[in-house]
Amino acid sequence: MTQEISPQARKGWMSLLATADEARLAALFDTLDAAPDHDWLRAPETGGVMVRGRTGATGAPFNLGEMTVTRCTLKIAGGTVGHGYVQGRSKRQAELAAKLDAMLQTDAAPEVQDKVLAPLRHEKSTARDARAAKAAATKVDFFTMVRGED
Repeated sequence: MTQEISPQARKGWMSLLATADEARLAALFDTLDAAPDHDWLRAPETGGVMVRGRTGATGAPFNLGEMTVTRCTLKIAGGTVGHGYVQGRSKRQAELAAKLDAMLQTDAAPEVQDKVLAPLRHEKSTARDARAAKAAATKVDFFTMVRGED
């Protein structure tokens, strides 16, 4: 059965799945009770997308360059459609992301949240905190002493 999902929630898990390490994603996927059977609507395919940027985040847009992306779309038993978009050429990661996307729209969502998304969020947060601590260790505080002159 398909559940009503907020666009923000789906955006969050799609981002997490797209940026996860392929081997880690596969290991977490294997912890699920049952992998769904699926039919391909679009088999994994690799292509390029144009990455655009803006000067100062507000200026006129410009083409920064191309990036390799792999995408796929599948339908699991019950008719729920899942999409997977990942940077790079990993067809397996795109497939896993699509399966998990579909499962997160069904009654299997709580299990996927607990066994896949929660560990990925925790690992991402830990890595971000470690990176911030490493950067903070290099911080230099400059100060100016008042010299008594007006």
